[in-house]
Amino acid sequence: MIMLEKRPQPSRVWSMATPLVAVLATMFFGGLLFMVLGKNPVEAIKTIFYEPLFGEFAFYYRPQLLVKGAPLVLIAIGLSLGFKAGIWNIGAEGQYIVGALVGAGVGLAFYPLEAWYVFPLMVIGGAFGGWAWAMIPALLKVRFGTNEILVSLMLVYVAEQFLASMSLGLMKNPDGFGFPGSRNLNDYASANSWISQDTGMHWGVVAAFIAVIFSYILLNRHMLGFHIRLTGEAPRAAKFAGVNPKRLVVFVLGMSGALAGLAGLFEVAGPSGQISLNFNVGYGFTAIIVAFLGRLHPVGILLAGGLMALTYIGGEIAQSNLGLPASAIQVFQGMLLFFLLAVDILTNYRLRLSAGKVA
Repeated sequence: MIMLEKRPQPSRVWSMATPLVAVLATMFFGGLLFMVLGKNPVEAIKTIFYEPLFGEFAFYYRPQLLVKGAPLVLIAIGLSLGFKAGIWNIGAEGQYIVGALVGAGVGLAFYPLEAWYVFPLMVIGGAFGGWAWAMIPALLKVRFGTNEILVSLMLVYVAEQFLASMSLGLMKNPDGFGFPGSRNLNDYASANSWISQDTGMHWGVVAAFIAVIFSYILLNRHMLGFHIRLTGEAPRAAKFAGVNPKRLVVFVLGMSGALAGLAGLFEVAGPSGQISLNFNVGYGFTAIIVAFLGRLHPVGILLAGGLMALTYIGGEIAQSNLGLPASAIQVFQGMLLFFLLAVDILTNYRLRLSAGKVA
């Protein structure tokens, strides 16, 4: 009989190896999934991981890594701060949507004014929108002790209804011949997030790198970062150390909401270009996988965001070239989190063979 035995100390080897083992397990079992669907598993895995980087049209796909990776990294950095403190914001998708709505609303309010200050105001609006949406579960938790997981998750569906309402109503393009969706912000120079479309570089990419640096400094060089880590690892010790749990809840949820809102703003002002019914593509939920795949470490999240962006782009190529269904690619991406959590058990437990009888 196989038993789990708790380790005296968490294993550093397994802590470092878990993401790699999870990726390899995902590739293996994902290949089996593709084989069941009647596709060549080796060709499918190669298409997902090789074609975007080294394939015939890699020059076109490589810039998309920045486009897809930037919002994932931005959101995941914010989520990781809360996760480290044991505060679980699962509603980043809603904060991403509201940040985009508020930021785009600011830009559209100035239309057609061409002024340098429009885009900075949009950035502020995007961050504020995400922050304000995250304050709902934060204040409810602080004041009434509600569960931030349930509240933040339910607010995602409220935000989706706001998105549909705005696409069909207040933000609808008056020159759009009745089609849902706002004006295209890419046609509005002062509300444009692009730095260079040819390289995939936009201000969201810059913000993602800044967030990685800021998070690393905060967690490793600042007392607040120490309080965040201490609260997650030893809540009772955190109380004796003078940590104010209510302030910490407000800070980490507010920060994660603001970063998710920024991700939404940079997306709507750049790659997406407009508010539409299908604006949200699940970045807020995928960022949870990115955060854990990166071990809640800023540099790890940066690498994990690139890997997840690779599966997005490679998955789209596989759908086009191999006829794989989109749902299969989503399952493949979900496998990453499943195997990550499964293998992570070995960080704190070791497997033991027992000759005892099963009761």
